[in-house]
Amino acid sequence: MHMPGQTGTNQGGGPLLSFQIITDTHVRTDRNHTYNMNLVRALQDLKVQAQGSAGIMHVGDVTDHGLPEEYTEWERIWAEHGDSLPPLYLTMGNHDVGLGNWEERLNQFLRLSGLEGQDITLDNWKERLEEIRASASEQAEVDPDLWKGQLGDFLQQVVGMEVNEDISLEHWQERLERFLEKTDTESIYHDHWVNGYHFIFLGTEEGLEIFCSLSEEQLAWLDAKLGEKSAPDRPVFLFLHQPLKDTVAGSYEQQKWYGVVQDAELKAVLARHPQTILFTGHTHWELEAPNNHFDGQGKLPTMFNAASVAYLWTDDDEHKDGSQGYYVEVYRDHVLVRGRDFTRGEWIESAQFRVELG
Repeated sequence: MHMPGQTGTNQGGGPLLSFQIITDTHVRTDRNHTYNMNLVRALQDLKVQAQGSAGIMHVGDVTDHGLPEEYTEWERIWAEHGDSLPPLYLTMGNHDVGLGNWEERLNQFLRLSGLEGQDITLDNWKERLEEIRASASEQAEVDPDLWKGQLGDFLQQVVGMEVNEDISLEHWQERLERFLEKTDTESIYHDHWVNGYHFIFLGTEEGLEIFCSLSEEQLAWLDAKLGEKSAPDRPVFLFLHQPLKDTVAGSYEQQKWYGVVQDAELKAVLARHPQTILFTGHTHWELEAPNNHFDGQGKLPTMFNAASVAYLWTDDDEHKDGSQGYYVEVYRDHVLVRGRDFTRGEWIESAQFRVELG
């Protein structure tokens, strides 16, 4: 373990490469929302602490619901506070593109609202519900406010979205295209060589509610990419929103926040490339909790939980206000991963990790 204030062992005195990791910003439409203000605070910390950085790596859940208005607020924050910051690279999260099983969700709403058998589908649901609402209102059979409340409960509690006039059950492709456009990300999965080091970003290929799904093609692509110019002392940095099961904090089965459909297949690929260092988000687990660092147990590469910028979660299964991330420094013989509390502007002493290379 490397404690705050200590330097690496590079002969030049400084790191060969440095970068930062943020995740789960969950930007909302309200510019004064706590999540948005936490992102601003994190960016201000990065301006001061990330001098000479090669980039900021975002591990997913850019917005809270994937709404156009939230991306507008995301763009405003970066326009106002992103000057002089290093380049930003992004991973997709479930809140960005996840839809879940919409047909099942719609049917659940119909059952709860007593509207089964009304020929309501994913394609016509908005128009048909408005027709039913107008007809029922005229006949005084249904209270319009009660109907709207039922729809609101469905959207907010079951789907996880706010009620507004523009809401719609968007399809996966629409949400994916919006994410790629608004974040200037070229594809679902992508890789970059930064100062001679390989950075690889994975992403779901299905609009699942919580989990991610990686195709055979993506896994084969990853296997090939991890092998490019590989060497035991040359780390490859990998980013995926959801953690693998029973690895880092929040990913244990009883905690329920692991989330890769092809868990065994991805582990099999990673086992062939021990020089990999995987960073994940999704769980929001605070960096003070145990098990944020997974050493691979001799079978897998090193993995880290990257907490969250928006809010934190604890081992007591409780929400906690706070905003955290990592500063990473690469030296000739090790990688130093340092936990940072953006709210307090302090290093987290219990979250200082040294990964040996070679």
